Amino acid sequence: MVGGNDSGSVGEKRPNEQLTSWFVRSGWSKGELARQVNRRARQMGANHISTDTSRVRRWLDGEQPREPIPHILSELFSERFGAVVPVEDLGLRAVRHSAASSGVDLPWAGSHTVALINEFTRSDLMLGRRGYLGTSLAMAAGPALVDPMQRWLVPAPLGPLDPPTATATAGQGGRRSAPLSDPELSQLEQTTEMFRAWDAQCGGGLRRKAVVGQLHEVTDLLSDAFAEPVRRRLFSVTAQLAELAGWMSYDVGIQPTAQKYFVLALHAAKEAGDRPFGAYVLANMARQMIHLRRPEDALELVHLAQYGSRDAATPRTQAMLHAVEARAYANLGQPKQCHRAARLAEATFEDSEAPGEDPDWIGFFSEAELNSENAHSYRDLAYVAGRSPTYASLAQPVMERAVQLFAQECAGAGPGVHHRSYALNLVGMATVHLLQKEPERCAARTVDAMQIARRLRSERVNTRIRKTAANVAREYGNVAEVIELNDRLHSELPEEPALAG
Repeated sequence: MVGGNDSGSVGEKRPNEQLTSWFVRSGWSKGELARQVNRRARQMGANHISTDTSRVRRWLDGEQPREPIPHILSELFSERFGAVVPVEDLGLRAVRHSAASSGVDLPWAGSHTVALINEFTRSDLMLGRRGYLGTSLAMAAGPALVDPMQRWLVPAPLGPLDPPTATATAGQGGRRSAPLSDPELSQLEQTTEMFRAWDAQCGGGLRRKAVVGQLHEVTDLLSDAFAEPVRRRLFSVTAQLAELAGWMSYDVGIQPTAQKYFVLALHAAKEAGDRPFGAYVLANMARQMIHLRRPEDALELVHLAQYGSRDAATPRTQAMLHAVEARAYANLGQPKQCHRAARLAEATFEDSEAPGEDPDWIGFFSEAELNSENAHSYRDLAYVAGRSPTYASLAQPVMERAVQLFAQECAGAGPGVHHRSYALNLVGMATVHLLQKEPERCAARTVDAMQIARRLRSERVNTRIRKTAANVAREYGNVAEVIELNDRLHSELPEEPALAG
């Protein structure tokens, strides 16, 4: 075994051509990669990791690093290329993890779901104190992700440990003998709604740990046996908190942790018997896959969501699913299907009731969000089609309408304010102006987004601002407004904000 504190190998080594290929395309130096590995290791609390240039050279020469290095490298290259880069694609050996810490192919049974969420939230809270759960997880994609999610629709047989006839195994069972009162359940549901409103207003980074902690407490409650109506309401709260923990993790850039929470939320939604919310979870998983440039996975997930909720979801939820479907088609470069899905989203939304008639979790999907989703679909089509001016011009009025509506929302106060969505749409409008070769207007909209981003804790918003500023600077670096934008960016928006646990 090779000496050192983070790597080891036996036998004859051969150069790792797969890792070398990714490394060369990344543009990083060996020293830069080593620094990033060390920084990511410190964020996850693995302070024993100390990598240097010679260590990176040995990896490229075929040395197999020990955990958590392979998953750190997978995360770093995935972020660099904006797509999932599994450990195996780097020519590295993946180690087996417990079901609670990695993988998405989990048992579809209530007791297992409670135990897994309880264990995962406990680990997240303990390991997240220095940053986040980090590289004990790996992203799933392709059939490894989609196939297990298909079982969401399959009725699960009741086993000997499944509620309501016996307690789950997650917490300290038997702690309480008195049933939960209706006011107590209502308070849990109202707390979840409050967390959701805070996320929309402030971003995922500010209260992620509080949501994870609340989720952990609810699974402790589920360790006792309850009557079926109470059990379903508790699983509904669990599903919504798990989804929110996933969305907040996604917002601050912790992609493997986000995916894990989404999967667990889908399992809890099944136990709650809530097909529409399960479809909502799948839609968010699809959004994450679009973000990671896996639109084919996104399309399969959203079609699964549509099939599973077709007879139960409200028009507002169905419109949201059509809008995500349009986004997936756009990123696949299929304009006819994209247009069809976008039109269906608009037509279905017209049948939706007032927001109060829908569940709280879909209330965010307003006319502003509808315009936002469709505008981003047309914008994405423009990029996929080689910066097509036709699709850019199609996106412009729809994006402008979204920005206008979000500005009106944010001018008020209360739970309906979605500052993050407003910031994201300002950046979206900036990218449309860049497509239309209008650098001054692109810079102006990006500055507007920065003003809102300073009040948020959203790495997703910050990353999109930085990317847009870099793109406009690359093409129009001599334009005065672009120079001013980048000067302000470096002084007003932190380059590497600390990720929240």
